[in-house]
Amino acid sequence: MVHQQRSEAHLSPSSDTEDSAHMSRLLAPRLAYFAGVARTEHVTRAAQEMQVPQSTLSRAMVRLEQDLGVDLFARRGRTVSLTAAGRTFLSSVERALAEIERAADEVRADADPATGKVAFGFLHTMGSETVPGLIRAFRADHPRVRFSLVQNYGEAMLERLRSGELDLCLTSPVPDAPDLVGHRLDEQKLRLVVPADHRLAARKRIRLAEAADETFVTLEPGYGMRRITDDLCQEAGFKPRIAFEGEEAETLRGLVAAGLGVALLPPPAVARPGVVELTVTAPRAVREIGVAWLDGHPDTPPVAAFKKFLLSRRGHLLPD
Repeated sequence: MVHQQRSEAHLSPSSDTEDSAHMSRLLAPRLAYFAGVARTEHVTRAAQEMQVPQSTLSRAMVRLEQDLGVDLFARRGRTVSLTAAGRTFLSSVERALAEIERAADEVRADADPATGKVAFGFLHTMGSETVPGLIRAFRADHPRVRFSLVQNYGEAMLERLRSGELDLCLTSPVPDAPDLVGHRLDEQKLRLVVPADHRLAARKRIRLAEAADETFVTLEPGYGMRRITDDLCQEAGFKPRIAFEGEEAETLRGLVAAGLGVALLPPPAVARPGVVELTVTAPRAVREIGVAWLDGHPDTPPVAAFKKFLLSRRGHLLPD
């Protein structure tokens, strides 16, 4: 009975995983040594090429064979030749080392001050004009820095910050979370967008309370603009009646143009026919735009440079 229990424990998935991880930690430092000895078929020559003591190299090969439980080399003095198992192992080791070198080259390239990469997220409404203008201005002094650009809504971008997929993001509202750093950069006035043939279309300005009986089209829950819309309507004394929920501001403008409701939105990059955009005089209808990053996350030189650039745009982030 005792023997059966030990066998089951040894064969359990968690035990197998731990044994595999332990074996990988033992093998990893010895793979380059093995490839060097296999290439030269001479321990002394390999030690000289790799600039390590011969005794260190010899011990590493013996331990590697002990860990694997197979002979990788046939030895004749200081000259060695690969066994059949050694040749099989070498083929995989060379592929693994090449992949490691490729990955090392990639991360070094991404961190290069002149040619590195910035993973940058931003709201959909920032994509047509604001972000292209920012990148153009930044690249005047950093012409070879590369960007991986991600458009998404605020909460999704913050999760990608936390997962390490993004270095920085422009979002609204500015996050207030213990694991994130957020800095307010600018604010954007919001407008009440109504169909061109709407009863309010002849107006220039409006108090939001005057739209209490209107049907609204909004972004989906989880979007910053949806939260702002709900909060502003509450401040104006009503809860909006929502007919449609979408994922993108210009889609909402299309719904408004089709007469399907009204919407609180930031100004468009290009005026859209079929709608009229009214200034909201009360309550104060704005959204803050800020930059956020993961607290304590080290910056590569290109990320640090772009972060400094964004912070320097405080108060004039958005196009006039």
